[in-house]
Formats: sequence, C-alpha cells, structure tokens
Amino acid sequence: MDSHPSLESLTPRRIVEALDRYIIGQMPAKRAVAIAMRNRYRRQLVEEELRQEISPKNILMSGPTGVGKTEIARRLANLAGAPFVKIEATKFTEVGYVGRDVESMIRDLVEISIAQVKREESDTVETSAESRVEERLLDALLPQSADRPHLRQPDFLAGESGTVEPVSSGGGTREKLRALLRDGKLDERQVELEMKDSTSSVSGLDIPGLEAVDFKSLVKGMMPERSRLRSLTIKEARPALLKEEVENLLDMESIVSEGLRRAESGGIVFIDEIDKITAPEMRGSGPDVSREGVQRDILPIIEGTTVTTKHGSVKTDHILFIAAGAFNLSKPSDLIPELQGRFPLRVELDSLSEADLRRILVEPRNALTTQYRALLGAEGIELEFLDDGIDEIAAIAQQVNSRTENIGARRLHTVLEKLLEEPLFDAPESGGPTLSINQEYVQERLADLAADEDLSKFIL
Repeated sequence: MDSHPSLESLTPRRIVEALDRYIIGQMPAKRAVAIAMRNRYRRQLVEEELRQEISPKNILMSGPTGVGKTEIARRLANLAGAPFVKIEATKFTEVGYVGRDVESMIRDLVEISIAQVKREESDTVETSAESRVEERLLDALLPQSADRPHLRQPDFLAGESGTVEPVSSGGGTREKLRALLRDGKLDERQVELEMKDSTSSVSGLDIPGLEAVDFKSLVKGMMPERSRLRSLTIKEARPALLKEEVENLLDMESIVSEGLRRAESGGIVFIDEIDKITAPEMRGSGPDVSREGVQRDILPIIEGTTVTTKHGSVKTDHILFIAAGAFNLSKPSDLIPELQGRFPLRVELDSLSEADLRRILVEPRNALTTQYRALLGAEGIELEFLDDGIDEIAAIAQQVNSRTENIGARRLHTVLEKLLEEPLFDAPESGGPTLSINQEYVQERLADLAADEDLSKFIL
C-alpha cells in the first residue's frame, strides 16, 4: 500500500520541496498549491461552525502547454493521497448544444475516491485472504475422505516405497500438502474449483445520461449470484481465488461511505483547457453561446452544490478546483465574471528556457535520461549521457520549440525518441556495449532535422 505523509506534516515548504523533485521551476504555482493544501489541514482545526464557512481558494493557472500545469496538480494529489480527477473543459462541448453533463466530473471523482479506498482496504485484508485461498486449494487437492472414501492419497505424496495410503483431510497429510503448496511445487497441478461467474452481462451495464443510477446493483439484486466449476492449475487459480476472497472480506458499505467523505473533503478536480471555452468577445450567438453555456453549467459545481451519484449525494463546497489553460487566443478575464470570482488565486507559469530543458533532462527523479537508461539497461546496454550531449539535446529542443509550435518539455520526448531510435530498435540483437551520447552523436542524428524547418514540423 502506498504510504502518504499526514496533512499535519505537509507544510507548504515540504510540499514545494516534494514538487521540486519532479517539476523544474514554476515556483509561484508550486507555492499557490502548497498553501491551498495546507489550508485544508488548517480548516480541520477550526471550530465546527466556522469550518463550514471556510471554502477552498481555487486556483487558475495560465501558461504554455508542456510547462507543468497538469503535473503540479497530479503530483500534489499523489503527495497528499487525495482523490484526483483531470477533465478537459472541451469535453462539455462535444455532445449536443451544451455538451456532456458537467456533474460527471464529480461522479468520476467519486469513483476514483472509492477505488482508492478499496485498494487500501484490499491491502489490509490480503493476508487473511491469502490464508483462505490456501485452505481452498488444500480442500481441492485433498477431498474429504468421509465423503469420498474410495479416494487415495495423491501419488505425489506416496512414500519412497511407492505405497499409497488412504486420504486424510487432517494431520500430517494436509500439512505435507501445505508445505509443497507454499514451496510452489504444486503450481502446475490441475484442480477443480467452484468459483463466481465473472462473465455476467451486468458488468457492462451503463446507460449514458443516467450515470447517477446504479443499474448494476439493481440488476444484481434481482439475479442470483452464479458460480461455475473451473479446472485450473494452482498457479492460475491463486490470483483468481485471491481476488474473490478479498472481495468477500471487504465491507463495501463502509468503503463507499469513506470514499464519498474523501471526495467531499479532500478531492481535487483539475479542469484543463478552460481557455477553450472562453471567447474574447461574446457576440451572443453561435459557438460563443455554447462556450458561455458551458461556463455557466460549471459555475454551480465550483460555487458549491449537491451532486447525485449512484453511491449517494456529494457536496462540492470543499472540493479544490484547479483550472488551467494556455490562453493563447484569450485571457482569464474573458471568462464570465461569476466564474472568474470562483478562482481567486491566479498564477502564470513561465515558458521553458534552454536551461530549464537541460535541468528537466537530468534533475527530476523521473528524468527522461534516467528512464531511457533503465529501458536500454534492461537489454544489457549501458547508456551514458555526457554533459555536452545533454546541452545539445536541450538546445535542439529549444530551437524546434521556438521555430514551430511551442510544446514545452513534451518536445524532449520527441527529440530523445528520434535520437535513440536506432539503439532502441537494435538493442535485442546488439548485446551490451556502452553507448555514449555526446554532442557529436546528437548533431549527427538531429542537427539536419532541426535545421530543416519543414522536416522538423513533421518529425521533431
């Protein structure tokens, strides 16, 4: 189970330090989200009457694509162990006049929150479930002799003399089987097991537009649970049985209750591409009306309302909303005034410089150079990035960003994939030499592409 630090220990400074491990620069945005997260802890310490009056200070981020807007929100949620959902504002303009039901973002958050609690609870019952799986496998390997007296001890338990003794479900025989089972010596043995039928058509029952109704539970309540006899090897049976026993041990009522509570008090909703539902001049007809309509639909969710889900009602008053957009063709002030007022904290993220791109290549814990070293290391190839090679990669990425569409740090993914295309393709056959990426290597493979503006538009 993932362990998360308590909110008490997550001071703004510690939050920023944790974000620094993955995101280069953008200090104003990091400070804003760190304060917002700390305010959640502070709110818990306030007396009940006043606590209900303290609402989150929602954040609006503006800045070019690929500079870390989504990553800051995602890492923040992961750090605090908070339910997190990312949605695109444009999703609400794709179906019909106004678009997809905006309340679906809260329903998605609830599903994620419940799944998070379920994973945590599954970890706590796993030991008990494994014990129950072992007993079921032993029962399958060693049927009760009282019911089937004609059965004999399995041949793999026969003594050195080859004598076969009557089956006994208790005592030494069962313990011998247990030892063999735990050692993995019976993994390939076939057993017959009565298991729940997971092929029910109920699992795929979802009706668009009626997400707030739990049709699956309604149908399951009217249909008896089916099971069937399956013949599996013990190796195949273990994970299936473990999943079944974990489900049997879980208290879904309390899991759903805790999931709803977490979504209400700790959920984070990241609304991306919010600039795409703005228009510099609302003219009152055509697509501009649709954009404004989406904004007005989103407004009550962010202001605080009650959303009905198939698991119960959820209040959105204390959910933290973080919106983001590039705002190339518009500006935050083009949002309707009411929506602007629901995002009191505004932060602007900077475009990435060549120095920033260089740092992104080597400093974060999940740096791209670290990832590619691990990928080729799995094939026995030692990948070495020299300083001048790193400098050249950053310079080419910055050059292409400035001459074509600026996609920020995402350009590094394209550049590195093209740079290492040959070793990535040949690695299984080429064995394990050391591959050094220096300035000459980078220029040989990428300089011409970067210099040719037409080619770089399509390839880099």
